Amino acid sequence: MEHTEEDTVPLHRPDAPAWSPFAPPEPTHDDTARGASRAAPYEAPEREDEVPRADAAPGPVRNPRDHVPSAPPPPATPMPSAPQEGPPDVRQAPSPPFPEALAPSRLPVPVFPDQAGALERFGVTADDFASRRVVPPRAPVAETGLRGALHRFSFGMLALPPGPREQARQRAVETVRRNFGGLRQITVVNPKGGAGKTVAVLMLAMTFGRHRGGYVLAWDNNETQGTLGMRAQQDFHVRTVRDLLRDLDHFRGPTGRIGDLSQYVRAQGGAMFDVLASDESATAGEMLTSQAFGDLREAVSRFYKLIVVDTGNNVRAANWQAAIDATDQLVVTMSARNDSAETAARMLDHLEQTGRRDLVRGAVSVVSMPAHRKDVDLPAVQRHFAARTRAVLLAPYEKLLDSGEPIRYDSLSKASSGAWLRISSAVAEGL
Repeated sequence: MEHTEEDTVPLHRPDAPAWSPFAPPEPTHDDTARGASRAAPYEAPEREDEVPRADAAPGPVRNPRDHVPSAPPPPATPMPSAPQEGPPDVRQAPSPPFPEALAPSRLPVPVFPDQAGALERFGVTADDFASRRVVPPRAPVAETGLRGALHRFSFGMLALPPGPREQARQRAVETVRRNFGGLRQITVVNPKGGAGKTVAVLMLAMTFGRHRGGYVLAWDNNETQGTLGMRAQQDFHVRTVRDLLRDLDHFRGPTGRIGDLSQYVRAQGGAMFDVLASDESATAGEMLTSQAFGDLREAVSRFYKLIVVDTGNNVRAANWQAAIDATDQLVVTMSARNDSAETAARMLDHLEQTGRRDLVRGAVSVVSMPAHRKDVDLPAVQRHFAARTRAVLLAPYEKLLDSGEPIRYDSLSKASSGAWLRISSAVAEGL
């Protein structure tokens, strides 16, 4: 059968698109109508000159299959934009296609917050983790006086700051409680009997012991017969410093323990300190030497942080001089009488003449008040010792302390407890 030229369909026309058996079929009119709603989103042109104008003449329609992809144009330098108010735009520009030379396996892996180390900076140490323990202190709340009563009656709803008196007490307690950085010795002196040395030693030891939680020793370093053991609370034994000196070899080696030392010191219960009494016999043997004082101090310093030493009336005694040489804070006691104050003043002269001027300048003077202030020249006493020592403080009269009986610490008045807290705070400032 012959075919004419009109019956012959050309296989390829210059204006016809290239055909391939693997190409998808051409969309029909119906397919175009149904897919109009699912058209690809519009992509903004990369250059301004590519925006089609309304008055431009329509160009030839090209088949997408005839388009040959070319290399993407180089990115343009971004122009600085003015800051915009309002929430930031979270939309991002479409990323350019990956170059063929860069495989997806070589791309940087994003770091997410749930990965280990994602939120930590470089150089983190254990100190950064431990810093979480630093908690800022809470605002102080009144506990005493009218402000404290209002705080209690309101069941904590009304939190008032402490008043001036309570703030001063809190500062004194903090001073007494602070860390001294090692063993410290307080020495209480006055060559005259009845000057209040023993009472001052017990009250200082009680105040430091209660607020510091123990590890305080009151030591009677009297060269003959002392009264510290008589005024302190009694214990299950009556051993004294001479018994400890006799058995001192047991505490020089590694076998000595605080439990063994309790056989020689007298615990004061709730006062939170111990007492090392002197020999209470009037017919005691030889006087203690400076070497004996040093050996005893070396032994007890292994078990106590603070030692309060009571001294005798002989400033020329070897153990008196040894105690002064080991002193960190000197306390001069006296009653508000001319003879007691003059004896203390002459003792300060002796200390200055023997090269202990700095110890005198840093001393704390304590004046014990009598029951009646009649014929007492208190201003003259205060002026003299204020010019020679660091501080002068008054201890109010307390019948319980003046009775000569063992001191019942829980029966002390608030005036006496507050006064000795202020005295202890002044002493602690020198430690």
